[in-house]
Amino acid sequence: MINVNGLYHAYEKGGPFAVKNAAFKVEKGEIFGFLGPSGAGKSTTQGILTGLLPLQKGEVTVAGCDMKKPKREIFNKIGVSFEQSNVYGKLTARENLNFYSKLFDVNTVDAGTLLKLVGLDHVADKKAGEFSKGMKHRLTFVRSMLNKPELWFLDEPTTGLDPAIASQIKDIIKEENNKGTTVFLTTHNMFVADELCDRVAFIIDGEIKLIDSPRNLKLKYGEKMVSVEHNEDGKLVKEQLSLIIKEDQDRLKTIISRGNIEIMHTKEATLEEIFIKVTGRGLK
Repeated sequence: MINVNGLYHAYEKGGPFAVKNAAFKVEKGEIFGFLGPSGAGKSTTQGILTGLLPLQKGEVTVAGCDMKKPKREIFNKIGVSFEQSNVYGKLTARENLNFYSKLFDVNTVDAGTLLKLVGLDHVADKKAGEFSKGMKHRLTFVRSMLNKPELWFLDEPTTGLDPAIASQIKDIIKEENNKGTTVFLTTHNMFVADELCDRVAFIIDGEIKLIDSPRNLKLKYGEKMVSVEHNEDGKLVKEQLSLIIKEDQDRLKTIISRGNIEIMHTKEATLEEIFIKVTGRGLK
């Protein structure tokens, strides 16, 4: 669905590159995470992929369209949900969606159906300017679903949402992906990426440092450890044991055989820990 090779972009002539020699592919039907801190080049890359920024140097095709000369048809195939909500405050939620639906040359989803999907049906006829930040974010999110996109660009889709709504949004993303929608997820939230993505790319200072699946990254960079909390002589004991060292393996077998375990889980590395290890930089 997306092919990028040798992509460069600078905001000023002769200025520093915001994106440098980026190359990656996104396969049809996958959720691809584009991960990095603020200013890493995530939004610049997404801007080029969605036609908001001109392609200066490199080869980019999106949904079969050469982005050197993007055609109008591309916008019928893609959906874009921005991190910063950009809805019309003087229009109601329903009017916002109905207005945008007229911009497409394909059949669109009913506004009421989309609003109900994210729990905004009870304020469908309320002006968006009166909405909270989270409500505006949800309206922006479902607006990107109007044309039933083949390729869905999501920029920080759970930012500013309470845990229950964020979980609902993630469930919608999974469901649409299961129907065949390809997702390009831009985020600095490694927990969201870990839960949703088939593969992730780490980008820092405009350069892609690594591309792989979250599972492969954890296996490569994580330690084979297990954390155990168990009851021993009426006291809670916490231990971290290696799954490789023979002595620790025997100790774990002994603890399990006693049947007094309260909590036990593996200690694989998080994506954030791996990102810092690979790039030497945090995500703030």
